[in-house]
Amino acid sequence: MLETGKKLKTCEDRLGSLKNLNNLYDDCSACVELYEETHDPSLDGELENNLHILEEKVEEAKIATLLSGKYDSYNALITLHSGAGGTEAQDWTEMLFRMYKMYCEKRGYKLRVLDILNGDEAGIKTITFEVDGENAYGFLKAEKGVHRLVRISPFDANARRHTSFASVEVMPKIEEKPNIEIRPEDLKIDTYRSSGAGGQNVNKTESAVRITHIPTGIIVSCQVERSQLQNREIAMQMLYSRLAEKEEREEMEKLASIRGEVKKIEWGSQIRSYVFCPYTLVKDHRTGYEETNIQSVMDGNIQGFINAYLKMM
Repeated sequence: MLETGKKLKTCEDRLGSLKNLNNLYDDCSACVELYEETHDPSLDGELENNLHILEEKVEEAKIATLLSGKYDSYNALITLHSGAGGTEAQDWTEMLFRMYKMYCEKRGYKLRVLDILNGDEAGIKTITFEVDGENAYGFLKAEKGVHRLVRISPFDANARRHTSFASVEVMPKIEEKPNIEIRPEDLKIDTYRSSGAGGQNVNKTESAVRITHIPTGIIVSCQVERSQLQNREIAMQMLYSRLAEKEEREEMEKLASIRGEVKKIEWGSQIRSYVFCPYTLVKDHRTGYEETNIQSVMDGNIQGFINAYLKMM
């Protein structure tokens, strides 16, 4: 039932976008006709602006046609892990989280932190958050992999250049249980006190839940709810999502093998470098897409990288 409702909403959203695009085209056509009749120079700015908006919307519509994957219309579950390097890597992980948070704000997506382990001195060791919005997984799956930072470390008294790494895991949020069996005997469930914000009750009781799926070694955890039962329910949903993502990834690898393609599966590999020094450049190593305005990228303007990845697939 949930699956049917989701498909219906996706169709309604696409029809709505098509209708808006058609209306925008009609407005541009009317503006062009008026300009041809009057040659009024005061219409130049309006015409140029309308055509620019139309061009952007057409490009968005083209990209939307590339989102045909099984889970592309789903919400996304994202986990960031800091690499080796202590405080420097943990600070980089927090910078990435801020980047995704600002990206979500620009797209009108809702972001909700589910689990977080802060760094010892600064930054974040690991964080899991949910992104709720149209085609959230379809777009954000492009971010899956290892992200590399090169900069003068603010934590180095000698102002030396450091290289840091953080990994990004992206999964579709599965609202219905897929055809995946999870046996109770395959689970190791631990409870602990929440370390995040949430009021005195959360921190005084063992409401946080960590679930280990023994056959695969997958570990999920949740600590945002006051109730241990609620945290366990969210953690189980995360586990289903992780297993579904694993199944989809294995299918991709199998198809690539059958077709005989030499195609790199981007899970766990370095996908992008962010260089702050000695020059400024963000480069995606899969697509070759580059952006020299690194501050703009860190402020969440990453759609260009995502579009380039989707076009490449």
